[in-house]
Formats: sequence, C-alpha cells, structure tokens
Amino acid sequence: MNIALWIVAGLLAIAFLGAGVMKLTQPKEKLQTNMGWVEDFSVLQVKGIGALEILGAIGLIVPGVTGIAPILVPIAALGLAVIMIGAAVTHIRRSETPMASVNLVLFAGAAFVAWGRFGPYPL
Repeated sequence: MNIALWIVAGLLAIAFLGAGVMKLTQPKEKLQTNMGWVEDFSVLQVKGIGALEILGAIGLIVPGVTGIAPILVPIAALGLAVIMIGAAVTHIRRSETPMASVNLVLFAGAAFVAWGRFGPYPL
C-alpha cells in the first residue's frame, strides 16, 4: 500500500505542478482559450490557485522524501482535495461536466493519499 500511495502522490504532484505552473505563467487571456472558467475569476485568483497547486504538489513529495515534517504530506493532499471540490463545483455550475469528472478523479487520488498518510500508512 505504501508503494501505491507514493505512485498516486507522484502522479498527483506531476498533474498539479503542471497545472499550477501554467496558471502562474500564462496570461489570463491565453488561459481562457482552454479554460473557460477563468473568465469567472480575477487574475489574482487564478494566479493564487496556481500557486496553491504548486505548493500542494511540492507538499506531496518533498516532506516524505526528506523526512522533514512528513505530516505535511497528508495536509497537502487534503488541501488539494479541497481545491478539487471547489473546481468541480465551478465546472458543474458552468455545465462543464467532463471537466468536473476530471476534478473528481483528482479529488479521489488526493483523498486516498490523505487517508493513507493520516491513517494506516504514515511516513
């Protein structure tokens, strides 16, 4: 189970790091071409979401690898799960159900890591 938790955490870290970097580095107008939801948020909110995704991605891996404050791994996973709930609500509200299903899959992965690392398989 420990290996499964590491694999899921690694895949989530890659996904959230990529998404976060894109949100931080691309102008809002360019993001709107592929992410319609961006029009509902200010530039600072989009950049803030991107920064939180990057911090969450780092938090899924670095504390576990270094052994420094490993409690941050399930906290980061929980934070990313909360972000995915908000993302799914936003997509459902905008009738973008295919994107909401992606958010629910990412939520499930983050919840799995949080459950495993808070519960029976701590670092």
